[in-house]
Amino acid sequence: MTRIIMHGALGRMGRVITGLAEADQDAVIVAGVDVAPGSAEYPIYHSLAEVKEEADVIIDFSTAKIVDSLLDTAAEKGLPVVLCTTGLSEAQLEKVRETSARIPILKSANMSLGINTLTGLLKDATKVFGGAGFDIEIVERHHNQKLDAPSGTAIMLADAINDAAGGRYEYIYDRSQRREKRDKKELGISAVRGGNIPGTHEIIFAGPDEVIELRHVAYSRSIFGNGALSAAKYLAGRKPGLYDMNDVIAAMI
Repeated sequence: MTRIIMHGALGRMGRVITGLAEADQDAVIVAGVDVAPGSAEYPIYHSLAEVKEEADVIIDFSTAKIVDSLLDTAAEKGLPVVLCTTGLSEAQLEKVRETSARIPILKSANMSLGINTLTGLLKDATKVFGGAGFDIEIVERHHNQKLDAPSGTAIMLADAINDAAGGRYEYIYDRSQRREKRDKKELGISAVRGGNIPGTHEIIFAGPDEVIELRHVAYSRSIFGNGALSAAKYLAGRKPGLYDMNDVIAAMI
């Protein structure tokens, strides 16, 4: 049984994971942390430092502004962290790397098993189609309440493509000021916001006389919650280091 501290317990994802953990025979949430007032089926604390319960791992779905203190306290307690919070600064990303020398940290911009499997497919596809001169575009669609654009997942997918291509692509977010043909080194990333569109990511490989499209649709936040629980069970007991969802997927195969 993996004992979990839910960091950001009263937020939307914290509540989703709480519900999923109740039905999971291999995981239990023993305590939660949240700056907002509220209650849950387990004790809620204002900070991680206050938590008294014994745990094996922390799942974090909070905000970037408290990630620094999370990392410091987790390292002091010797607790692994599944870090799901996005929008971290370069300084925070460096802190994540430094802290991973002391404790295991699994970081991913998207916890979905589907999206993370898709990144592997994209790398293979890029080696074939990118090498053959195909143009590559990413189009992401989300509901009108999403604050950031493009999504962190879109950047994650673009990074997977660019990694497979040896870093040759330039990310292009806006062509409104360009009066020129598309350069072969462009990787276009477009964002659509409207209504209650579920999170959708499409990757287009457009070549001469044929187009290949890979598409992922997130109909529910449960896919991220299930991924986070899988990551927590994987990370508990691991050696210090920086992990990602590809490690979790590899352990499933």
